[in-house]
Amino acid sequence: MDEALVRSLTPGVLTILVRRGADFAAAEDAVQDALIEAFRVWPAAPPRDPKGWLVTVAWRKFLDQARADSARRRREDLTEDEPPPGPAPGVDDTLQLYFLCAHPSLTPSSAVALTLRAVGGLTTRQIARAYLVPEATMAQRISRAKRTVSGVRFDRPGDVATVLRVLYLVFNEGYSGDVDLAAEAIRLTRQLAAAIDHPEVAGLLALMLLHHARRASRTGPDGSLVPLAEQDRGRWDTRMIAEGIGILQAALARDRLGEFQAQAAVAALHADAPTAGETDWVQIVEWYDELARLTDSPVVRLNRAVAIGEADGPRAGLAALAALDDALPRYAAVAAYLHERDGDPETAARLYAEAARKAPNLAERDHLTRQAARLNAGRRR
Repeated sequence: MDEALVRSLTPGVLTILVRRGADFAAAEDAVQDALIEAFRVWPAAPPRDPKGWLVTVAWRKFLDQARADSARRRREDLTEDEPPPGPAPGVDDTLQLYFLCAHPSLTPSSAVALTLRAVGGLTTRQIARAYLVPEATMAQRISRAKRTVSGVRFDRPGDVATVLRVLYLVFNEGYSGDVDLAAEAIRLTRQLAAAIDHPEVAGLLALMLLHHARRASRTGPDGSLVPLAEQDRGRWDTRMIAEGIGILQAALARDRLGEFQAQAAVAALHADAPTAGETDWVQIVEWYDELARLTDSPVVRLNRAVAIGEADGPRAGLAALAALDDALPRYAAVAAYLHERDGDPETAARLYAEAARKAPNLAERDHLTRQAARLNAGRRR
């Protein structure tokens, strides 16, 4: 049995049930029951129309559940709407499911989990392993999300920007266990890009590809972080970079600039530089100017300070940094780097140690601790 085929059909089947009147939680239960039946029946008798088969069986499962629930007895008159035999409609309903999973009533973490479950077709166990939490915890999170949207109709979905932010959150989770969330996010974004003609969807896909192309070089053999300037560019995936740049250029040509396109432009300039020393920092500063205009984000302005430090010298970068709140995440790490480049290792070592104490993860903490130790050792010699 082709598990990839079943996985690709699941979102469309679920959406059809929701559109026919099933609430989200009951529809997903019915689809899961249909999948179990498919795994039992299909190896011996594969259907000519897998999607039609799944829709029919899932709909029957839903009706069985409705009859068993006294609160849903009034839905029995929907029996006459049972889909007839033959091919199911060819319209891709997955797009509507994206927007339902990114509904504004959900928290970001719940929206991510529900998207992976309903659109990505991952099991609760797989999602729990990817997030390194107990399966019961993830099951509760997904159940709460399903209850939240169970009464929601498609006239109040999340907007495109919300959907994209959910997908970007999935991508930034990286990978762990048996589920590669970065690759899964790219798969889902490709699916969305095929369903909706929107330059920011293309911008996000380009951004993911350009970042993912450098994945093999981001860590050393011992798992330590490798800064961008020190990465082995020969290990970058040039085919993925070329695809990302091509997608980005087509999106930019539409002259509807958004933040994901601007972020992708920065990533493209890094990816296009043969060496770290040949990076076009002046253009990168210009793109960060655009990003700051679009988002007014302090994190963007923090990254802009780094770019200014590379383009115009560390003192110019420190001047840009001084205008920002020193409580920003990674502020101390940026200050340390710029002070080191400005020839002040004592201040830089102190700031690296401070940044290590505030690091959001173990790998980053270890990297910053080593930077502080390196400078302190150099001062003692």
